[in-house]
Order: sequence, then structure tokens, then C-alpha cells
Amino acid sequence: QVQLVESGGGMVQAGGSLRLSCAASGRTFSSYAMGWFRQSPGKEREFAAAISRSGEYTHYADSVKGRFTISRDNARSSVFLQMNSLKPDDTAVYSCYAPAYRTWSQGTQVTVSS
Repeated sequence: QVQLVESGGGMVQAGGSLRLSCAASGRTFSSYAMGWFRQSPGKEREFAAAISRSGEYTHYADSVKGRFTISRDNARSSVFLQMNSLKPDDTAVYSCYAPAYRTWSQGTQVTVSS
């Protein structure tokens, strides 16, 4: 029912910033909550951030709180993850997720060097 296309991954030095984008197909994007997850080699996928359908409410994992900001632009059917003060531990494959559709993006690699 929906397709998520992610972009914005890359390499950055510790302390730097990066912004991930996730664009969804369909015209009902604004009706559903969205989230960002990440997975490092040898580890299970973990929750990073979530945002309500209206964008009014956000929630963050303690590991990224204060450094990452999730936002959305429903007119553009997009959700974003602004990542600041990046650490090497943030290195992972990041994916956006639409719970209502149980659909994941393809994932994008974020590598933070020390």
C-alpha cells in the first residue's frame, strides 16, 4: 500500500551532522505515525525516533536524545532525521518504518569516523 524510499546516508566525521530523508508513496501518508530505526553489524535493529501522524509528538531513544531530531512534511509525504553531534557508535544502517503498513525503507548506511 505504500513504498518508502530513503536517501541521505554517507560518511561523516565525529561531531558532524547528517540528514536522512524518507519519501513515501500514496496520499494517506499524513494519517500515520512514522519511525526511524538503525542496525549495526552483529546487533539487532533498534529504535531511534518516532513521530506522530500530525508531527505534534515525538519520541527518542535515550542514546540519540538531544542529538537527533525527527520531523515530517506531510505535504511532501516525507519524514526526516536530522543527526547532529554524531558519534562513531551511531554508525549503522538506518531505515524508516511505517507501522500502519508494516513497511520498511531499503536502508541507508551512515558511517561516523573518529
